Amino acid sequence: MPPFLSYEDKTPEVSSRVPLVLVHGHPFDRTMWTPQLAAFSTGRRVIAPDLRGYGSSPVTPGTVPLARHAQDIEELLDFLGVDSFVLAGLSMGGQIAMECYDRFGGRVRGLVLADTFPDPETPEGRRGRNAMADRLLAEGMRGYADEVLEKMVAPYAGPEVKAHVHGMMAATAPEGAAASLRGRAERPDYRPLLTRVAVPALVVVGADDTYTPVADAEAMHRALPDSVLHVVAGAAHMPNLERAEEFNQVLEKFLTEVDSRS
Repeated sequence: MPPFLSYEDKTPEVSSRVPLVLVHGHPFDRTMWTPQLAAFSTGRRVIAPDLRGYGSSPVTPGTVPLARHAQDIEELLDFLGVDSFVLAGLSMGGQIAMECYDRFGGRVRGLVLADTFPDPETPEGRRGRNAMADRLLAEGMRGYADEVLEKMVAPYAGPEVKAHVHGMMAATAPEGAAASLRGRAERPDYRPLLTRVAVPALVVVGADDTYTPVADAEAMHRALPDSVLHVVAGAAHMPNLERAEEFNQVLEKFLTEVDSRS
């Protein structure tokens, strides 16, 4: 039976390196990882799914909790026969990566948390996410995409990066985005989980990220038993696109370390 999620699976003919699984944020799709797919798939298997409700994956209206996204990823990796891997997520994708580690951490060889945070939702945040879900269902994605573009990427980001990010947001199904917003509003507290992560971790954040500021990344770095923190200058919430070369260099160094331990 085919998997529920659409996905990119780039597999070199021969590789002994640990596979890399990339989990995108909201409201994006797997093309968010285009520079990483290109850079890393020459030497290792790289898998990038479209989350439920995003990209080419089916939409589930209502509420899609982070645990459902994590289960989808687990089922996809089972289908693809990927037993162990490095798991990387950005923003909501980072929270899904934490949920994945909680569910099947024994398969994870390294954890990359980019521009994300582990705290549970506040009552105010819960109201805000549910109100935004209502708005997206009523108005569609374009107004929201216009509004948040220069918070997702820095105002000084290149025009091609801005066009890519805006295009992903505008193309997302409002029902899919709303369902994930409602699910994310109910997320648990991942802070205790971070203290139990038994694999190397890489924490990355854009220096000008206002959604998940550097202070959030520093707190995760302190909580994780074995982690490296890298702050990307000249980037906001999506340093993997805004400063792809630097992001890839940092990720390459981390992956090489994980390969050596495996």
